[in-house]
Amino acid sequence: MLLALLGGGAVDLEAQRVAVTGRLYHGGRAATPLARAWVVLHEVSMGGRGGPIDSVRSDARGAYALAIARPDSDAIYVVSSWYHGIAYFSEPIRPARRTAVSVAPLTVYDTSATGPAVRAARRVITIARPQRDGTRDVLELVELENPGTATRVAADSAHPVWAGALPPRGIQFQVGQGDLSPRAVARNGDAVAVFAPIPPGDPKQLTYTYVLPADADHVAIPIDQPTTEVDLLVEDTTATVAAPGVEALGVDAVERRRFARYRVRAPAVPAQVVVTMPRGPFHVQQLVPVVVGVLALALVVAFVIALRKEDVRH
Repeated sequence: MLLALLGGGAVDLEAQRVAVTGRLYHGGRAATPLARAWVVLHEVSMGGRGGPIDSVRSDARGAYALAIARPDSDAIYVVSSWYHGIAYFSEPIRPARRTAVSVAPLTVYDTSATGPAVRAARRVITIARPQRDGTRDVLELVELENPGTATRVAADSAHPVWAGALPPRGIQFQVGQGDLSPRAVARNGDAVAVFAPIPPGDPKQLTYTYVLPADADHVAIPIDQPTTEVDLLVEDTTATVAAPGVEALGVDAVERRRFARYRVRAPAVPAQVVVTMPRGPFHVQQLVPVVVGVLALALVVAFVIALRKEDVRH
């Protein structure tokens, strides 16, 4: 009976096991199998916890076989490989009760600080309604594309991989979640600078936010480099948008919020997309300059009256 129970337990554990297979390539003008390179399988649990759970070297065909011994339904899994100091990751893997998963080919590249410029394939700009203090949050998503055959890296701290202009009046700049590490993105004056490596292939998404001051009745978004498409979502649907070739695409609902949508295809460079905001609701803070002015005038009048009374007495 004990042997039977142990045997049954072994079968159950084996049934939980998930085989993960794939191929590793070296990219360039033509992709070729990469042999004898380490490939690592990672588990990422809720809250970002996790770590490596299996590793192997690729064979002569670039093939590898890894295993998830005890799949966690709340976790995701990724395959990675390091090449020339750069980590490359597969798309997330979700076993979902499968016993085998085939991963899309993973390609690594040589690195270079020169070559074709990284370009902004697309920009999506979202401008929210004013907050209670009159400020407006702006979210930008930029898809960065490397048209070269090597992973583009920064030559030094003065020469980013990519840089793009920001509206001069934007404040409280912050990098959001995307394909690039926030630690490798910084604001440099009126520009956002990217120092993260960008490989060829699918575009990498960069997101960042900034805030428009309460007294900004318009914002001029600079287009300082060739871009295939600029999309704009403005939550205040009474705002006006001006740019060469701008298309109004109507109003869409996004998570119970309504946004007016605009599009500019292949805008000329340099150019601007100017968004003019309607005057927002009244805020008590707007009375402060008026109150200060009235008080100052009252003090002046009182001073003049006091002087006149003094003259009368003499």
